[in-house]
Amino acid sequence: MGNRLIERRLSKTGTRLKSLRAELEVIDEQIRHLGDDAEDQAIRALVSETPGAGAEARDAQRHVDAMRKHREHVLTEIGELQTRQDELLDQLTTSR
Repeated sequence: MGNRLIERRLSKTGTRLKSLRAELEVIDEQIRHLGDDAEDQAIRALVSETPGAGAEARDAQRHVDAMRKHREHVLTEIGELQTRQDELLDQLTTSR
């Protein structure tokens, strides 16, 4: 593989990694916010003892769980891209 192609792929990989890391920061902030909201909803459900409040608490917790699942997906993608970046760097150094 030519050095230009490797460098281009490295650049794209680096850009994607940067984007995913920024997304991860946003996800972490959303998890904190949604987690606080889920805790508040759970306390309200306990205090009010109404079926509607319980449903709202469960819904809030589902949002937190979905965001955590998304976070894991992003972390997996970051790991894969870091591995790919290492492979490309190895190819670049051995071809020079």
